[in-house]
Amino acid sequence: MEYMILIYADEKLYSGMSEQQLGELMQSYGDYTQELIAAGVLRGGSELAPVHTATTVRVRDGKIACTDGPFAETKEQLGGYYLIDCANLDEAIQWAAKCPSAGVGSMEVRPQIKNG
Repeated sequence: MEYMILIYADEKLYSGMSEQQLGELMQSYGDYTQELIAAGVLRGGSELAPVHTATTVRVRDGKIACTDGPFAETKEQLGGYYLIDCANLDEAIQWAAKCPSAGVGSMEVRPQIKNG
């Protein structure tokens, strides 16, 4: 079954890091990604642009309304995702716990709904 690991963390945390710290974090993500690949579970993933680049779209009474930024103000922002294929939720949770940002943010794990 496929699961999405949604990576949430406070973007301010990363802006306060030195170049060396950011480099080490990116290396950790590279290592994590390679581990997912080696295990044969990675189906996709990407880092997302900062939350200030987001646009929230709503349709009300047939009219499109766009606002800058995320829908809700939160302490943590969605920063990226991995799509993985695991035997069950327990395995997906174990992979999410290994994500480099799990120690400073939160990982949301959601199963994909299979249609047909």
